[in-house]
Parts: sequence; structure tokens; C-alpha cells
Amino acid sequence: MNEPSTVTPSTVTPSTVTPSTAVPDRAVRHRAGSGRPPWDLSVGAIAVAALFALPGGYVLWRALTGGALHLLVERRALEPLWRTIQLAFLVSASAALTGTALAWLTVRTDLPLRRFWRVVAPLPLVYPSFVGAAAFRSGLTPGGIVHDLVGHLGIDLQFRLQGLVGAWLVLTLFTYPYVYLPVAARLSALPSSLEENARLLGDRPLQVFRRVVLPQASSSIAAGALLVFLYTVSDFGAVHLMRFETLTQTIYRTRLFDQGRSFALALLLLGLALVVVAAERTVARHGARTEALGDRSSLRIPLGRWKAPAIATCSLVVGLALFAPAVSLADWGLFGWFRQRRGLAELRLDWGDVAGATWSTVWVSTVTAVVAIAVVLPVAYLLARHRSRLGGIVNGVVVAGFAIPGLVVAISLIFWTLHASPFEFLIGTMPVLVFAYVVHFGALAVRTAQVAVSSVPRQMNDAARLLGAGRLRRFFTVDLPIMAPGLAAGAGLVMLSTMKELPATLLVSPIGFRTLVVRIWDTYEALYLAEMAILSLVLVAISALLTWFLVVRRADHLA
Repeated sequence: MNEPSTVTPSTVTPSTVTPSTAVPDRAVRHRAGSGRPPWDLSVGAIAVAALFALPGGYVLWRALTGGALHLLVERRALEPLWRTIQLAFLVSASAALTGTALAWLTVRTDLPLRRFWRVVAPLPLVYPSFVGAAAFRSGLTPGGIVHDLVGHLGIDLQFRLQGLVGAWLVLTLFTYPYVYLPVAARLSALPSSLEENARLLGDRPLQVFRRVVLPQASSSIAAGALLVFLYTVSDFGAVHLMRFETLTQTIYRTRLFDQGRSFALALLLLGLALVVVAAERTVARHGARTEALGDRSSLRIPLGRWKAPAIATCSLVVGLALFAPAVSLADWGLFGWFRQRRGLAELRLDWGDVAGATWSTVWVSTVTAVVAIAVVLPVAYLLARHRSRLGGIVNGVVVAGFAIPGLVVAISLIFWTLHASPFEFLIGTMPVLVFAYVVHFGALAVRTAQVAVSSVPRQMNDAARLLGAGRLRRFFTVDLPIMAPGLAAGAGLVMLSTMKELPATLLVSPIGFRTLVVRIWDTYEALYLAEMAILSLVLVAISALLTWFLVVRRADHLA
């Protein structure tokens, strides 16, 4: 889905308006991006900031007033903190190495089947991390495809994927696309003349990569690695299935009988996540970049005798991250289906259950996406139309909401609704669940909404204003039709993330409301592997469809 091209303010000139129909001074200031924004737009943006700051602010307030800050220096807090940081650093480093290597091979070399590798390399994004972890564990258990295959070879497989190694492997395989995508985009835009000049000066290919390519891609690598770090510290499902207790596990385990400790650790996790976001923004501002001036060709480096190892590397990574989980899930799902067909055992799941969970997932994700776009639009208007300092502040609060792990958002909203007497009626309701989603994923829609607002030619707004159209009418007749493609892209990203969110859905969902992720979690915890596999394949299929249209197709088009 392509974003609409932006129209810069320079395309609007005063000569296009005759003196008899001159635009009022206020319109000229608006077109130039200066002047104060309308008061109702500012009030709306302040309300958005207050709502997004609510979960983090409540965590801070409970931690400060609960008298549990001394727990932060205890061994029971420092040990899960150390495990969280250790895992995050390991996963970030390995994801950075894997994503950068795949990006360089698929973009800058003569790797065979390059287009195929470029399409499949980002697709592990379709797996929620806990689904991938469940697929790996179920494949290695007795009856799993890996266990049975090696058993036919006479090998008694006793290996169990768990602990630090298991969490590291699973999270690396399903997060490296966060590094691969920005690095591949950067390498695609890097002019070939830089490398050709270095080669003419006598540098060998490895020296060219180290001295030219790596410095130009370093900001993209660092930004992707920091995003992986943030994902890892907030992960809940994969580390739980791998029996590796991080901060999220300790918070989840103590949320009921030791609330003081839970909120103190939540504050610790929140602070760690905000430090990562601040580091990412610093890297984005100071990253070294060389823009291509009319040279968009991409240098193809011959691999020569390294072609076979390169193909083996791509096959190993994509095979483990994409095809191995799918094969494991299909094996368990087909096994359960055939077993039912033969009358040996009934599936504890019927297609009505699958359809119900699928419908719940789709509609709540769609509602969340629409609400998120509506909520961030005032921020996008402040940033794109008015260049307001208030817009920058509110944008920072919204981005900080994305840094708050879904588990922390869920716990803060649960206890806030319990203790805020005017809002007790909201306990266990859909508005609270949608609100948790919007706070956690609303930042994904801000940038696309800002680009969408910038794509509306300002002379069209000026013409509509001169014809007497009010602000609301101009929005629906002029702005919205032009912004629709960009807003749809942002809504799709929110929708994709909402479908895969586990802890917030698990904790905040109303009684009886079950999405695919909750059903997958429940069936796996009950050791109903066939049922878990069928539900997981449905979720992966929906996620794959969205990932194709929102990520893969756009990245391939830009390349």
C-alpha cells in the first residue's frame, strides 16, 4: 500500500490567487504552517496526551505511594532485571547481525533467487513470539515432527529447548526482521558510486563494506536493534513458554498477592523501556547518512565461491524462522484432524469456536485501528499543519505509550478501574481493552497520519474555505478522501499488532471474550496441541495477509 506523495508548501504560490479573491491573512498564515493552531485542536491534543500518560502515570503513582520502592534494590528484583537485560542484549546483538547479513546478501550481492529471499525474509513477523515458541517446543516433544524424525534415525532426542538459550533463539528468529527491513531499505537507497570509488582506490570488498557500507547503514542497524531490545524486554509469552523468568514474568506472578512489588517492578520495566526509546530517538537524530543524488542503482557484488555458504545461511535462517514453525503447527493440526476423522479422538475444538475467535480478533482489531487513527489525528495536524511545539510534546507522550509494555498497561488499567470509584463500571469491559490497545499501539499510526495530513494540497483547503465550507465539512469532503490511503496504512499496522498482543488481551478482556491469541494460549497451557496448532495457523494466515500488504509489498516496491 503506497503512501500518498507529499505536497510541499512551496507548491502553493501567491500568484495563483487573484487580488479579487485574495486569501485572508489567517489563511495565508495557516498555509505557511505558522500561527497558533485552533484552540479546540490544542485541547484535543492535550486530552490525547493525558489519556496516553494515564497507564504510566498510574504505575508511577502506585509505586511512589505504595512504599515499595525499597524493593527495587532487593535480590528478587535485581535478578529478573539482570536476566531481562542479559536476554535483551543477546537478542539485539544476534538480531542485528542476522538482519544486517540478510539485508546485505539480498540487496547488494548476486545471491541466486534474490527476489524470493527479499519476499520471505520479513515474513517471520507474522508469528507472535509465543506462537513461535510453542511451535518449537511442540516440535521437539514426543509426537512432534522433529522428535519423530530423529527417532526414525535411531536417535533418542532428550533435548528440551528452554531457559536463556531457548528464549534467545526464539526471539532472535522472530525479531530480526525489525533490523532487516530498515537496513535493506537503506542499502537499496545507498548510491553505488560510493563503493565504486572505494574499489577504484584499491579497497577490497571487505574493506569497502567496513569503511563505506557499514557507516552508512549504522543508524538503521542501531535503530532496528534498539527496537528489538524494546520488544524483548516487554515480551511475555515466549519467555513464559521457555521457562525463563524476566521482569514481565515476575510482574505477572506477583500482580495479585504482592501488588506493591508488582508495581515497583513495573516502574523498573517502564524506566528501562523509556531509556531504550530515548536512545533510539538519539540514534535517529544523529545517524550519519549520505543521500543519493540521482543515482539509485544498487551495486551487485559477486559472491563467487561464497555463493553456496550464502544460500545456506539464508536457507537456515528463513527455514528456522518461517518454515519450521509452520511445518510443526501443520503437523500437529493435521494429526489432530486425521485422528478425529478416524474416530480415535475428538478435537476439543469445532469450527464454530475457530470462527468465533477469528471474528472477535478481526472486529476488535478493526475497532482499535479506527479509534487509534481518530485519536492521533489531532497530533498529526499539529505536527504537519502548524508545526506546533505542543504537537511535538504530545507526540513524545504518544511514542512513550508504545514503550510501555502491554503487561504494564494492562495491570495499571485493571487496578485503576478497581480503585477509581467513578469508573468502577468499566471493570472488565470492551472500552478498557480497546483503550489499552490504543495506548500501546497508537504510536504506530502517528507517522503515517502525519504524512497523510501533509499530502493534502493546502490550496484545496483554501479554495474550500473561500467557498464557505466550514472546518468539519472541509475535513470530510477535502482532507479525508485524500488522506484515506495513508490513514489506512497506519490503521493496518495497528490492526496487525493488536491481533498478536497477548498480555493485555489475556488480562483485560471481558469475561467470555476470547480472541485467537487467548484461545491459543489456553489450549497450549492445557496441552491441547492439535487445537493450538489449528488456531495458530488461522492467526498466522491473517497476519501474513496483512504483513504482505503493509510490509513486504511496500518494501519490494521501494526497492
